[in-house]
Amino acid sequence: MIKKVRFIEPGNLPYRTSVKNLYTYDKYIRNPSIGMLTLATIAKRTVNDAFMYSESISKIKWDDVLDADIVFIGIFTFSAHRGYALANYIKSKSNAIVVLGGLHASLNYTEAVKSCDYVLLGEADESITEFINALDRNVAITFPGVAYKKEEEVVFTGNRIPPANIDTIPDRHLLYHYHKMAGHNTLWPQVHASRGCPHNCDYCAVICHFGRKVRKRTPESIVNDIKESILFHDKRLFPRLNKVLWLTDDNFFADREWAVSVLKAIINSGIKYSFTIQARYEVGFDDEMLDLLKKAGFIELAFGIEFLEDESFEQYNKKCTFAEVVEAVKNVQKHGLHVRGLFMVGADSHTKGVGQKIVDFVKKYDIRGILIQSMYFIPSTPAFDANENRLIHRDWAKYNGNVVHYPKNISPHELQQEIIDAISELYSVKRLFHALIYEKRRSKILLLGEFFWQRSIRSDLRRELPYLKSLKSPFH
Repeated sequence: MIKKVRFIEPGNLPYRTSVKNLYTYDKYIRNPSIGMLTLATIAKRTVNDAFMYSESISKIKWDDVLDADIVFIGIFTFSAHRGYALANYIKSKSNAIVVLGGLHASLNYTEAVKSCDYVLLGEADESITEFINALDRNVAITFPGVAYKKEEEVVFTGNRIPPANIDTIPDRHLLYHYHKMAGHNTLWPQVHASRGCPHNCDYCAVICHFGRKVRKRTPESIVNDIKESILFHDKRLFPRLNKVLWLTDDNFFADREWAVSVLKAIINSGIKYSFTIQARYEVGFDDEMLDLLKKAGFIELAFGIEFLEDESFEQYNKKCTFAEVVEAVKNVQKHGLHVRGLFMVGADSHTKGVGQKIVDFVKKYDIRGILIQSMYFIPSTPAFDANENRLIHRDWAKYNGNVVHYPKNISPHELQQEIIDAISELYSVKRLFHALIYEKRRSKILLLGEFFWQRSIRSDLRRELPYLKSLKSPFH
């Protein structure tokens, strides 16, 4: 009988106590997975003793995990090796049934199944209950959405239709130490409102995992989730300085009518808070949407700009041009919203100077906050399949912004240095002091946090330079 289940989110660099946690994101502290917390909330409806640990915010209490009947571990590509290590440890120390899931395990289940009893594929909002009940009744797993090893063969029960109802509000109290850690200004309130993306960019794993059909939560569910998330983070003795909630959707604006209804619901709710959200460039031409975003409390749009060359957009099947990006950025700013830029380097057209090109663009168009990463390839994406023979290694832990492939017109070492130099210029002490003197209070807080975060990223990238320099590129 299944009486106890535990959920674990591995950390690529597991949490540890450090004064840096007060001001540096993604060193030893980062936002925990809302998706996995949602599954824990659903599982608790079937098994009352359900609880979660995330190495993003705490260490794991092994005495509470090793006597569980089932342990679910969710992995992204960059945390896969850590997830496998945890799974193997649990299997060696307990009788728990170990289940791997998440984006990487779903798209690479033939690898993941080697370290667990089962892989739960895709979105498990519905299948997790069916899975727990099957184990509880000791019946065979035949329903779609599962993979497991039978003797030496991998059994795949077929793809599962994604869940239509995704309105579950995660119970944040089911995550160990979350309420205590949520007082840190390095953690953000988060709400996920929709899943899926109708576009087809070759490097994006969202389409492979969530599909191209966009599924949405109801505006009422989203508003209630926002209220709970804000209360969870902000109700404490010492008020948080960072009062910005992140709507984490990959493409919130894919269904325009629904997006308008959500924004109007936020406005009508009376919520007074600041928001940030990811977006494609097209929303920059929608004046009504931008007005609603501003009225609802949004302060910025994080544009997935990716590239600054039309040939790179074409290479990776992103329907976009540089001229359109520029015009979208300008129009967003006209509506009183900032633009954050997310960039990728390592396309075939990129050469020495690609980092400086990003720097010049950021300065010219007043981009507020950036993330520059090398192309990293998620198994099962078209970009991975097309470039598999150009990968330097499959050390998944380094698939987090490091150069992991042989670019065509620049060496891996040179490309890594381009990223480092661009970060150094955009997050220099000089630019920080300028922001602290002239920017508004909220921008000062955000920029100060980003300054330390980017220093941490730069430090990690530098550690990889000697190895990359030792490589001999087949293109040079």
